[in-house]
Amino acid sequence: MGNYSNPYHIYTCAHLPLFLRLSLTLSIYLSNGGGGRRYEEELPTVDVFVCTADPKIEPPALVMNTVLSLSVYLSDDGGSELTFYALLQAAGFAREWIPFCRRFQVEPRSPAAYFRKLYKEMEENIRTVTELGRIPEDISGEHKGFLEWLPGTTSRDHQSIVQILIDGREPDAVDVDGRPLPTLVYVAREKRPHRHHNFKAGAMNSLIRVSSEISGGRMILNVDCDMYSNDSQSVRDAMCFFMDEGKFENVTKNDLYGSSLTIITEMFLCDDGVGFGGGFHGLDGVGGPLYTGSGCFHRRWSLMGNKRSLKEISALALERRAKVLADCTFEDNTQWGNEERMIRAGRSQVRVPGGGRDNRAVDSVQGLEVRLLQPHAGAFLGIAPMTLSQTILQHKRWSEGDFQILLSPSPPSSTMGYSIYCLWAPNSIPTICYSLIPSLSLLGRTALYPRLNMILFRQVSSLWFLPFAYVAVAAAGYGLWEALRCGMTARGWWNERRMWLYKRFTSYLFGFLDTLILKAGFRSSTFVITEKVTGEDVAGRFEREEMEFGASSPSPSLTILATLAMVNLFCLAAAVWRMAAAEATAAFIGDFFFQLLICGLLVAINGPVYRAMFFRKDGGRMAASVTVTSTAAAAALVCLAAALMASPRGFI
Repeated sequence: MGNYSNPYHIYTCAHLPLFLRLSLTLSIYLSNGGGGRRYEEELPTVDVFVCTADPKIEPPALVMNTVLSLSVYLSDDGGSELTFYALLQAAGFAREWIPFCRRFQVEPRSPAAYFRKLYKEMEENIRTVTELGRIPEDISGEHKGFLEWLPGTTSRDHQSIVQILIDGREPDAVDVDGRPLPTLVYVAREKRPHRHHNFKAGAMNSLIRVSSEISGGRMILNVDCDMYSNDSQSVRDAMCFFMDEGKFENVTKNDLYGSSLTIITEMFLCDDGVGFGGGFHGLDGVGGPLYTGSGCFHRRWSLMGNKRSLKEISALALERRAKVLADCTFEDNTQWGNEERMIRAGRSQVRVPGGGRDNRAVDSVQGLEVRLLQPHAGAFLGIAPMTLSQTILQHKRWSEGDFQILLSPSPPSSTMGYSIYCLWAPNSIPTICYSLIPSLSLLGRTALYPRLNMILFRQVSSLWFLPFAYVAVAAAGYGLWEALRCGMTARGWWNERRMWLYKRFTSYLFGFLDTLILKAGFRSSTFVITEKVTGEDVAGRFEREEMEFGASSPSPSLTILATLAMVNLFCLAAAVWRMAAAEATAAFIGDFFFQLLICGLLVAINGPVYRAMFFRKDGGRMAASVTVTSTAAAAALVCLAAALMASPRGFI
């Protein structure tokens, strides 16, 4: 294993907070020894990859609060000197922070909570430079790395940049206690406008090659730039298992936007008091759980074999050699362009193990085996979306990538096991139909479901009502039981059901349409980053669990949500009016019970939409243009449906 006291190497792709808390976690875990555990000295070295792409959407100050835990390679896909400056600041802070955590066994490793003065000073330096938008001349002379940013450099057009900020091999690379620091490397792979860069997969490929030249850790851990280490022992534990689904630290009590995916990842079967992950653990037998782009350990040999040079040369020479490996043309006419690579499907952060060459991420020649390790404390915690628009954007990207995997030339052999994810996008169509047709049918005279057995009203009914009633009650009851067993609240379950619907109305619908357009050749792939920073007003409403509709940022997604909500409200109002006007009210309820139930539930679940449209006055309300447009569109649709149903040849 080499120098056991310095087994981590951090490669950052441009997100700093993660470096601060991450680099710290691993280095402390090693220096603590392990209390005499067997085979402790045989543990493999670990290279940690952290990826970021935009210093405005993913601010460097955020990243720095996360990265002080491991030896890290930071990949900056935006090629920003602001991120490089922030990482340089973090490297200096680590010399004080790492020994402090080692000495006092700090958990979780959040420097803001303990080194308030020193951390605030560093954070203020980073924020000042970030707001300025450039590096002042007096600062640019502090490190040779700033010379790499040539005139005309942009986020989409720049040379490859590799800078070793902390060389763990050097005698002077020590903290204030004299112990070795983990290696810290800044990597910005070359990007040119005429070259497709394969998004995060391309960044990971570059990190794999660069790290093999500098440190060559036997294990690779990649994490998102907005995450931090919540358990310093998790890396040691993960040497037996290689998957840990990312969790979030800022989820509200009732999980307002359903971000935690609790039921999928933590479904408990507790007859013996032991929890098992129902969604992800159940995939162990069919190739393993999904690689969700973060919190995953890989064996290096499974990605590129044992091709490591690791010659004893200077850091400057290593930087020169590694820069070639980060060039955008390196993969041309090589095995990296065909076999030894990480390829993601489109814009998703999800990858199915065991698939064909076109969609595999970490597949060896024999095929990848994945296992899930999900500690109760959560090994790495990230930042969940704090607005509805952010949530919609994130799930659009996920669903689109999953659907592209399903449609790829070489889909995974165990497609059935992953179909629940791969079919997220096309599932939007039947969901929208099911949310419209039963409600619109209330305007007509034809019932879609069997009659309710209304004994109190002495009506003769169909026994076929019972199976429909059983399915509805059993599905809702079992879903609520799952949520409660996973530690969710009843209101949290209701919020999750609401977001289940909203994502299918918007995220999955646009993911489905974009994939079809992409496959038809009418557009090329793009990648949109989920914003990691919000204002104080937005954060306050998030803590109060008030949905953020963004009065200043109307979007097609919000227009669709508001239109569907208004359609159901108009239909329910029309049904109530028909019941009040009809002589046989009981007969009407018996005939249209299920339609009334579905429409009523949809109106209830859309309560936040109605409040945002008509009652809220704060910055999180629905934009006036969206309210007007959606109300007019819904009224037109309802009038058209009523006219068609009233005609002798009506469709219902």
